[in-house]
Order: sequence, then structure tokens, then C-alpha cells
Amino acid sequence: MILTTTEHITGKDVTEMLGVVRGSTIRAKHIGKDILAGLRSIIGGEIKEYVEAINDAREEAMQRMITEAEGLGADAVINIRFTTSQVMAGAAELMVYGTAVKLKN
Repeated sequence: MILTTTEHITGKDVTEMLGVVRGSTIRAKHIGKDILAGLRSIIGGEIKEYVEAINDAREEAMQRMITEAEGLGADAVINIRFTTSQVMAGAAELMVYGTAVKLKN
């Protein structure tokens, strides 16, 4: 599966647009990681606990999008975008979406 944030794939021709595909996950704060993150915020520097959490959420959302695209028979997902939003205090949704396409062989 080819994944790209661009509208075109160099050297490939899109033969069919299959539609928008998406993947999302909602993650809540973890009390143990929040305590460590709070301590790090006092002394400064990167908050590794949150970096790890957002990376995990991004990978999970991407995999869900890929699964949806595979279900449509896609060869690629183009124009991929990420968005995030707070759904309640202490919980956020990370969503990824793009256009599933068939490519000329």
C-alpha cells in the first residue's frame, strides 16, 4: 500500500478513485504518565510520555485507514491528512483520512 500526503504519485497513474478512507482512535490520559509528564513540565524538556502516546495513536489510526482502503481494493491512499480534537476533558481523537485509489500497473 502506497501512502502519501501528495495528490499524485510520481511514475504512477491513478485509474480510479475509490473514495475517502479514514481511521481514528480516541485516547484518554493515563494517570501514571500524567504524573511523569507533570514532573517533566516543571524541569522542562520533551515530554516523552505524551510523544509516545501520540505516536501510538497515530499508528493505530493509520492502520485503521489502511484496513479500510484494503477493503476497497486500493493500491494507494493519496492526500493523507491528520487531525485531532478534544472530545471531552482528558480525551482526544486522532483521525487520519485520505483518498483511496487504484493505480495503473
